[in-house]
Amino acid sequence: MPFQVALWIELLAAGLGGLQGALFAAGERHRRIDVLGVVVIGLAVSLGGSLLRDIVLNQPPVVLWKNWYLLVAGASAILGMALQPVLARVDWLITGLDAVVMGLFGAIGASKALSLGTGEAGALVAGVIGAIGGGMLRDVILSLPISFLQVGTLYAVAAGGGAGMLVVLAELGTPVPIAGLVCVVVTTLLRLVAIRFGWTFPEQRALKSR
Repeated sequence: MPFQVALWIELLAAGLGGLQGALFAAGERHRRIDVLGVVVIGLAVSLGGSLLRDIVLNQPPVVLWKNWYLLVAGASAILGMALQPVLARVDWLITGLDAVVMGLFGAIGASKALSLGTGEAGALVAGVIGAIGGGMLRDVILSLPISFLQVGTLYAVAAGGGAGMLVVLAELGTPVPIAGLVCVVVTTLLRLVAIRFGWTFPEQRALKSR
C-alpha cells in the first residue's frame, strides 16, 4: 500500500516552518533584515526541506505546483514577524518549533521516499534532507555556519533517529500515521534532550604522531 501524507499535515509543517523561520530572522536585529528578508527566510525554512527532498527524489517540487504551500508559509512568516517581540520572551519556543518542524518534515520525506519505492537507506536520507534542508538554506541565506556541519547538539542525528524509526516501523507493517507520529516524537525529544544536556560529537582532530 503506497504511503500517503494528508495535505493538512504538510501544510501544518509548512506553517510551523514559516513561523519558526520568521521568528529566527526577526530576532537577528543586528543584521537589519527588512520585512521581505524575514518573509524570504521564513519561506526558506518552511519550504527548503521539501524542495531539496523532491529534487533528490527526482519529483516535481510540490511547493511550486500547489499554491497552498506558499500561501500558508508566507502568511505564517508574516505572523511570526509580527509576534516576535512577544514570543521572544520565551526563548525555548524557537528551539521547540525547530525540533517539531524537523520531525514533521523528516516523517514526510521518509514516507514519500518509501512510497516511491526507494530502499530503506534512501528513505532515511530523504527524511534527513527533508528535516534539515530548511535550516541549511536559512544558514546559507544568513551567511551562518551550516548547523549540522558544526560541533553542536546532534542536529542531523535527531533527524536521522526519527526518520530511521519511521523506516523500521514501516517495514514492520506499522500504519503510516503511527509511524509518522513516532518519527516526530523521537526527533523532537532527541533534539531537545541533546540541547538540554549539551550532547555533541567530539570535534574532529588529526592523529598525532609521537
